Amino acid sequence: MDTRASLSILLLLLDISQASPLMRFEGVFVSEPEPLDITTRILESNNGSSEVLIERDLVFPKTRNALYCFNNNGFWKKDSNNIVELPYMVSGEFSYYDRSVIEDAMSTFDSKTCIRFVARSTQSDYISIENKDGCYSSLGRTGGKQVVSLNRQGCVYHGIVQHELNHALGFYHEQTRSDRDEYVKINWENMSPDMAYNFEKQNTNNQKTPYDYGSIMHYGRTAFSIQPGLETITPIPDETVEIGQRQGMSNTDILRINKLYGC
Repeated sequence: MDTRASLSILLLLLDISQASPLMRFEGVFVSEPEPLDITTRILESNNGSSEVLIERDLVFPKTRNALYCFNNNGFWKKDSNNIVELPYMVSGEFSYYDRSVIEDAMSTFDSKTCIRFVARSTQSDYISIENKDGCYSSLGRTGGKQVVSLNRQGCVYHGIVQHELNHALGFYHEQTRSDRDEYVKINWENMSPDMAYNFEKQNTNNQKTPYDYGSIMHYGRTAFSIQPGLETITPIPDETVEIGQRQGMSNTDILRINKLYGC
């Protein structure tokens, strides 16, 4: 093997070693174990972020909630072919493998909804996926350049990418929906008083869909707890139900996108 070939292989292996835990190589994805639930990963990544965040990964809103806005001001626009094109750009700071994770997360929207993520050309409203100081997004379409932050060190995972893109489409966290008290118990005593605002119920349009413990938008049991292991969210009536999964969008997540955007 000549020197140039050896150097190319060495550089490829170095890029792989620095890549995210979910990687694609020649069309095949390899997933390494992810020990942290989606909530823990997001909260740890956003600790100390310079952004003003609510619920720890929503940029403080400057516009109306996209789920409850008037005249569709918070929605991305649908064309005459019933397709919602969402222009996006990805920062050059992301590696090839990071981009593969992001694009694979987007592919579920493309295949199961009328949302189409398209490379931005001259569109004035678009999302810019950047390697900033955490995992966060604005809620719904805000107009102009709209940053979705996916820090390379903690956010470029399939489930987290889909979680933040759902925020950009207009979805709140599941445990803050208007009827949540029928389905989960919030253990206020297990969180600091200054964290309680993260559990305020929102005036959400639930679209006549059931509460979804398996939603990619549901936080885990110990979110914002004052010490490890203390539950802040307990499912009712069955306390054994899994919440805070990180694999990807549930069937109900997909249904809600299609209902919201009239797919």
